[in-house]
Amino acid sequence: MSLIEPRMLLSNDDPALLRLLDVFQRSEGVTTDTRTAGPGQVFFALKGDNFNGNTYAHQALQKGCSAAVVDEVDLVNQDDPRYLLVPDVLIALQSLARWHRRQWTCPVIGLTGSNGKTTTKELIKCVLEAGFPHVHATNGNFNNEIGVPLTLLASPKEPDVAIIEMGANAQKEIALLASIAEPTMGLITNIGRAHLEGFGSEDGVLKGKGELFDFFRKSGDADTVFVNAADPKLMRISHDLKRYLFGLAGHAPFVREVMSENQFTWEDLSGQIHGPMNVQIAGQHNRENILSAIAIGLYLGISSTECTTAIERYLPTNNRSQWHHTNSNRVLLDAYNANPSSMHAAFETFQKEASTGQDHSNGLCIIGDMGELGAFAEEAHMEILDAAIKRGFDVVTVGPLFARAAEQTMGQNVTVFSSTALVCEHFEQHPPFQRSILLKGSRSIALEALLKVL
Repeated sequence: MSLIEPRMLLSNDDPALLRLLDVFQRSEGVTTDTRTAGPGQVFFALKGDNFNGNTYAHQALQKGCSAAVVDEVDLVNQDDPRYLLVPDVLIALQSLARWHRRQWTCPVIGLTGSNGKTTTKELIKCVLEAGFPHVHATNGNFNNEIGVPLTLLASPKEPDVAIIEMGANAQKEIALLASIAEPTMGLITNIGRAHLEGFGSEDGVLKGKGELFDFFRKSGDADTVFVNAADPKLMRISHDLKRYLFGLAGHAPFVREVMSENQFTWEDLSGQIHGPMNVQIAGQHNRENILSAIAIGLYLGISSTECTTAIERYLPTNNRSQWHHTNSNRVLLDAYNANPSSMHAAFETFQKEASTGQDHSNGLCIIGDMGELGAFAEEAHMEILDAAIKRGFDVVTVGPLFARAAEQTMGQNVTVFSSTALVCEHFEQHPPFQRSILLKGSRSIALEALLKVL
């Protein structure tokens, strides 16, 4: 199991940080990419497994950057004062971001979880924009040790509210991100079987994601954490914190009545029922994400009516839990990411909705390999394939992991392909018609490419 060692961020009186602050306060923001670098920006020469930003620092200066933060003196012109030498560029970036964050007095919402982080973040942003003119939120899924500091530094002035998404695939990563963003409120969407390769087990996931709540315990000055009262794991790890409970009768907001996977009513704090609300994202898991956003909205002064209007207006992007009506079929596209927990949730949502459509068969389920499962990969792919077969779906698998799982099953409705390109060729020659189709797989499989042939 991989563990990220905690980094020692620079103190506010560190000479390296003080020099960086002087440059940053006169800059046009920061960048880590010479391809998008522009005049007046500060370039941070980050390093990775296959690149070294120090070797590109001169290109950033040629493009007009006011300074380049570097940590390898032999690779830069030591006589050029635009180079700022620091012990570690990444730590310098994170330290600057924490300093910048500490200039804010606004609510800062820290958000993590196994599934639904980005969708929930977008829903919260949509709700809060009904009452706050400047809501600053993580762009896309810039939620790691680089993305979080870049998110904080992307707002030159203090926002009305900030929503900082935090992702992790190993323990101690959320602890690091929380120490940089210093949230005043927190939300964990759920605890599931994601990134098992790094966390080691579901208990490891619980401990890793729970580091957000641990941050509030240690800081002692949290406003509140938002907890789905229907989730026993989250209830257990938040029991000693100041928390806002939601999701069950007696803990509003909660779902009152479900008419379909895309339509339901909800009850607010006063007992008033709202809806039926027509939403663009399907499934029980997304109703939980929606309730999270409404709970935070109500807490921060957004009215129940404004919450409903905002949620109905929200349109998902990035291939997340959205029905597409093509010329021939209905397709539930949920191909941004996949792990065992989200696969089971997608199956349940798809089966309920497929039964109400034009497809009089059992529904066509196209599933792609799940990543970052480590030693659990073989077991998890067998489990998911078996679940799809037992639900009666016509199953198409994409990728070598599901192919190996299919070798061990006697399911008669399983068709195996090694790549998305080969599936495209198959459906170009044998197009389905009037089918309900699920596309669910990890980002690397890119199942959204199948939309054009379905």
